[in-house]
Amino acid sequence: MAKTNRVPIFGSRPPCAYQSRLDDRSAHLRATQIERSISTSDRSEDFVFYEDSDEEESTVSLCSILNSSYNVVDYIRTREYGMREYHSINQNHWARHILTNNILKEKSIPLKTMDKVFCSKWLSSKQIIFGTKCNKLMVYNVDSHDLDQIPLIKGRIDDSENQLTGIHSLKINPCRSLLATGAYNSNEIAVYRLPTLDPIVLAEGAHKDWVFDIEWLDNEFFVSGSRDTNLALWQIQDQYEEQYDIDGDLIQPVTQFLSPKVIKSCRAAEKIRAIIFNKNLKEMATLSLNGYVHIWDVERFKQRFSRRLPSNQDNVCMSLKSDSSLYAIGCRPYALLLDSRMLQAVKKVYGRHSGCVIRSLSFQDNLMTIGTGVGAMLFYDVRAAKYLEISNANTSRVVVLRTSQGYIWSDEDDNIAESLRNVKYTPAIYTHCYDFSGTRLFSAGGPLPSDMSGNYAGLWQ
Repeated sequence: MAKTNRVPIFGSRPPCAYQSRLDDRSAHLRATQIERSISTSDRSEDFVFYEDSDEEESTVSLCSILNSSYNVVDYIRTREYGMREYHSINQNHWARHILTNNILKEKSIPLKTMDKVFCSKWLSSKQIIFGTKCNKLMVYNVDSHDLDQIPLIKGRIDDSENQLTGIHSLKINPCRSLLATGAYNSNEIAVYRLPTLDPIVLAEGAHKDWVFDIEWLDNEFFVSGSRDTNLALWQIQDQYEEQYDIDGDLIQPVTQFLSPKVIKSCRAAEKIRAIIFNKNLKEMATLSLNGYVHIWDVERFKQRFSRRLPSNQDNVCMSLKSDSSLYAIGCRPYALLLDSRMLQAVKKVYGRHSGCVIRSLSFQDNLMTIGTGVGAMLFYDVRAAKYLEISNANTSRVVVLRTSQGYIWSDEDDNIAESLRNVKYTPAIYTHCYDFSGTRLFSAGGPLPSDMSGNYAGLWQ
């Protein structure tokens, strides 16, 4: 499940390097071979597999086994202390293990008076970046618990108040060198350099309404989708020079302005809500609020066809399975699984709560994580076609992560806000994301009604 290469602090061997481990390994291998030979001796087999019994393990492999710890505790300590020892973990196995054994515990993150977290990503094992409805781009440090605000890039034209509607999307390119997200004006896109988060480019002039989603095609090209039903193709060229002062200190890079390569209207669409790039099929799938999925040829940037979905209620989120075989689309009554090649409905995964609205989706191999509008996170096993259940339970109970209350207030009446604080309030999970190891989960959001303001953020670990 986990592997950590231990480096000795004193001496020539780490604490885990004791000879009895090799003896136990040899004894286990011999017992396995004897058990297999007994089970196959009483019946004829059409297919016989021969062990490499004549080959002995090399000295290098034995040393690697001795110097490696397979204890999850060593992996977690190495990560927390920031050690340089090589460590890896089986993400799929670990995610299932911690969920089915009810290990994850929530740590609430106070966001003061920020309004509704719409998008989030892990920048590193220590930092999470997220965008809010109140036009704030924040970085949270999971070790020091500090919140830092990143200045937004402003355009050359004065922004009116109706254009400051929040940051709805943020995406990192495959080589993790650039971050594309919403700018000060919600119709424009800001590009930052990673890991310093220096602003380098403002993409403008493509959209007349809010940008709802951004998707990188490679390290250089990305696509943006907006409420004006337009899709824009942008190209980032890494030719932005850094400037230094007389003392040799780095000056904040001068922001440059970028124009779109291509702008095309998505036919049969009303308000583009989500964009997914299917690398295996070399196509792009876009989701519109009127209940359509639109398939685009990315090489020609041309719309191929559109397909109507069974439901046209609150189609707001979409995700792609890691092997590119399934699309998952979240709507009001259920999460719809679509075959990526034919766009045929495979399964409707209904929520387990009345009035459940799907607000965020993600895949960890065959495990689909569902963020709902009723303050609960569900986990669906695509291969087993059922919700993940708690292990060693007397009754079959599904795994559910119930969020804390968060903070809420009303824009219209303070008395309404005070009455809401006295009742049980469950926030909507607008965004969630796993860290690189799959052992920690960040979830955030706020109140589901559009006329209510508030926030929620929690770190499950």
